[in-house]
Amino acid sequence: MSARPPAARVVDALGTWCPVPIHLIDRASRRAAAGEVIELLADDPLIEVDLPAWCHRSGNELLELRREGEDYVGRVVVRRMA
Repeated sequence: MSARPPAARVVDALGTWCPVPIHLIDRASRRAAAGEVIELLADDPLIEVDLPAWCHRSGNELLELRREGEDYVGRVVVRRMA
């Protein structure tokens, strides 16, 4: 099993609700370099739907989305559309 690449940025969206977590990770991805990993911390259950949809729409790659107790941790690799 390969090691997870370290996150270059952590976006803390705990305590916020849709659409704020997606807005925050979108803003962070626009400031990030291609290939950087962004970690999103969220407690909005809709992130299970919203984050994969945002990755598909934006062209970024979802590495993982997991639950940790009541919270979610999503890891995304920033990709630039050609």
